[in-house]
Amino acid sequence: MKQTPFWKIWLILAALLLVLAACGSSGSDTESSAADSSDTTTDGAEDSGTTDSSAEDSSSETTADCRKESSTEAQGNYQIPAIIEGCHNVAFVYVGPHDDGGWTQAHDVGRQYVEDNVDGVHTAYVEIVAEGADAEQVIRSLARKGFDTIFTTSFGYMDASEIVAEEFPDVDIIHISGFKSNEANFGNLFGAMENMKYLAGMLAGSRAKMDGNPRLGYIATFPIPEELRLGNAFALGAQKTCPECTMDVRWIFTWHDPIVEKEAASSLFDSGVQVVMTGADTPAPADAAPEGKWGITYDYKDNCTSPRCLTCMYWNWGPVYANIVEQSKAGTWVGGWEYFDADAGALGLLGFMEGETMQPGVAELPEEDLQLVRDTLAKMLAGEFTRFDVFAGPITDNQGNVILAEGEKLEQLDLDGFAQFGSECKTCMYWWNENVTAELPDLE
Repeated sequence: MKQTPFWKIWLILAALLLVLAACGSSGSDTESSAADSSDTTTDGAEDSGTTDSSAEDSSSETTADCRKESSTEAQGNYQIPAIIEGCHNVAFVYVGPHDDGGWTQAHDVGRQYVEDNVDGVHTAYVEIVAEGADAEQVIRSLARKGFDTIFTTSFGYMDASEIVAEEFPDVDIIHISGFKSNEANFGNLFGAMENMKYLAGMLAGSRAKMDGNPRLGYIATFPIPEELRLGNAFALGAQKTCPECTMDVRWIFTWHDPIVEKEAASSLFDSGVQVVMTGADTPAPADAAPEGKWGITYDYKDNCTSPRCLTCMYWNWGPVYANIVEQSKAGTWVGGWEYFDADAGALGLLGFMEGETMQPGVAELPEEDLQLVRDTLAKMLAGEFTRFDVFAGPITDNQGNVILAEGEKLEQLDLDGFAQFGSECKTCMYWWNENVTAELPDLE
């Protein structure tokens, strides 16, 4: 057996000692580093009140840029936006273009308010979505993309919203202007715009009486309870300042069509009407009004720019939307039937809200009529005059039937419903006030 030289044994022992020393030093450093790190983390946790895990979560939340525009993916005729990870993602489905100057633009201003005022929220929208099958496809696509909250902003989106909500129970879907809810993740939201229409009717009646031509006109969209409710509110308001005024109606069967709306307004003016009010999106009545006649616009406060515009009945959706999104984000929102009045701060009458100036065609009206509008509005904003006070008896229809006797008021089901549509309403809304010269629309 061959002997190993002594010097080789010494080298091996020296190498082993070096290795052991290095291991001991590394372990000691690691323990020291871990202890230092532990001390730092503990101090930080004591200062901030968070653990390592929560600090990481907080960092994740704050690093996401929820304000940036997300990418989109073409699906059929629509561009479906993507979510942004780390944000609460909210989508809006629009029946018109986002800058239509009316209904849809008012909702889009509300969307921007949500993004500006609710932390950690990303918003996106899909515009010009047809009601029916297209709407269902778009809402479902948004749910699949991972949106947490979806607002569907047209009456014709109601059934599609209901269907998709059942498929995606973790997505909150809020439908605007409908009457359905599953009392879980699907509900409806609307406001008593009949309050503002009632006040606008007072102004229209006063203007028509002052001009010596007691004829009013109304551009109506579709024969649904909402359109008769708002038309009747306008007619009831006009009765207050112009008992002799009458109102004609033009049905246009569209929510947004600038050409059709302008044609309808022109038709009413050509027939001898003095003031035209609209239930559609564009400022057509004011744009089409000839010299000496007037239009009243709807939905979006900045669309009353023509000198022929008397006022605008507008929505301020932002605060209402922000409140719902806060609840949805916290997991506390439950779908129901939310119908707000003027005291919610989400309804306006241009020229009469704080900081606004009256249009020239209104400023010159009799002071007693202006004061009636101011006083009634003040009661509305204080919660002392609601939609049920607008529709309080006595009310007679244009066929001579007593709709409500003195002291009676409509109920919410009456405001929302047609018995012909299966509503359990008692009085319902399928009637025209006595000063309306039009026939009831065909519901078939």
